[in-house]
Amino acid sequence: MKFPGKYPQLLRATAVGAFAWFTLQPATLHAQVAPPPEKPAPEKKEHWYDKLKIRGYTQVRYNRLFESNDRLVNIQGDRSIGEGGGFFLRRARVVLYGDVHEQVSVYLQPDFASAINDQLNVTILRDWYADVFLDKQKELRVRVGQSKVPFGFENMQSSQNRVPFDRSDPINSAPKDERDIGIFVYYAPKAIRERFKYLVDSGLKGSGDYGVVALGVYNGQTANKRELNDEPHVIARAAYPFQIGKQIIELNLGGYTGKYYVGKDKDVGGPNEIRDVRAYGAFILYPQPIGLQVEYNIGRGPEYDSANKRVKQDWLSGGYALATLKLGNVIPYVRVSMYDGGRKFETNSPLYKVREVEAGIEWQVVKALELTVAYNEAERTFPEKPYPQESGRFLRLQCQFNY
Repeated sequence: MKFPGKYPQLLRATAVGAFAWFTLQPATLHAQVAPPPEKPAPEKKEHWYDKLKIRGYTQVRYNRLFESNDRLVNIQGDRSIGEGGGFFLRRARVVLYGDVHEQVSVYLQPDFASAINDQLNVTILRDWYADVFLDKQKELRVRVGQSKVPFGFENMQSSQNRVPFDRSDPINSAPKDERDIGIFVYYAPKAIRERFKYLVDSGLKGSGDYGVVALGVYNGQTANKRELNDEPHVIARAAYPFQIGKQIIELNLGGYTGKYYVGKDKDVGGPNEIRDVRAYGAFILYPQPIGLQVEYNIGRGPEYDSANKRVKQDWLSGGYALATLKLGNVIPYVRVSMYDGGRKFETNSPLYKVREVEAGIEWQVVKALELTVAYNEAERTFPEKPYPQESGRFLRLQCQFNY
């Protein structure tokens, strides 16, 4: 069938117009055929455990290489030093921590490798506290629970972070296990809190954030022990890391006072409660690449008078100097320490004399693995009557896992 005249041209024009309109109006047409929009995914409910993190570390040691005297022991530090030491699980820590509220954080740390008498690998509480922040910048906080007592620099360093195997006797003889139950107030400006964090995260062996200023009251009988008198210890500490060019220098000072309840044998006289007071100062040059760390403390506390078989208050003093060289992930070090004074947390608070030199190398193979070897030469008071002096030397090995 043929269309006369103008109809073919009219049909072609109509088809072209319809095609142009279809291509130029896709949104309108597609809206008519598009499927309905999907329903928004339900919001994920936040659980309490989503706010918590977990980390930890383990230290395995062997101290018997080239040992010259098995009566040279250190019951305050590593109990595998001396006779029958063998392979030793020095620390096995797991830390659970996190911000459970905008102004409240928690920190829980048990140790699965503590020692009670001859029983090893006993689980004991180390830290269990909460930080309550009193301002939005988190510059001022109150710490409540069992935590480190803010005394000294080396005491505040984590054993995961410290270069030498153990803390030095002179500073660590103040609060045993570095901890006690109490309330502590910490203040540090936001910029300095970030600097404290950098000194740890960068591998410069910082002590962590314990404030520019710290004040506190605590039981005073040391960690995991009941208070035995009605006079808590009072403590104050100041610490500030100065940045001078590329170097960072930190100054520390502080002290505490309180009454300590002394444990004694039945045949030992003297008062049960003795004034326990100390002051310390510290200088730290962070290793970039050469580091120097010096601490010294002085005070008065319980001490056994062997001539009169009684415990009395007497002077104590001691300190250490630590030199380090940071060569990438390798840190050679030398530490010299000395202490003369009573060991208050031992029965009868015997007079201790310590002279020690430790020289070693720490190698962080990878972030999760550190190896340390050190030569130790020391003279220490034996912890049993008549408290003789023992001296000797040995080589130490440690493998540390970080997780």
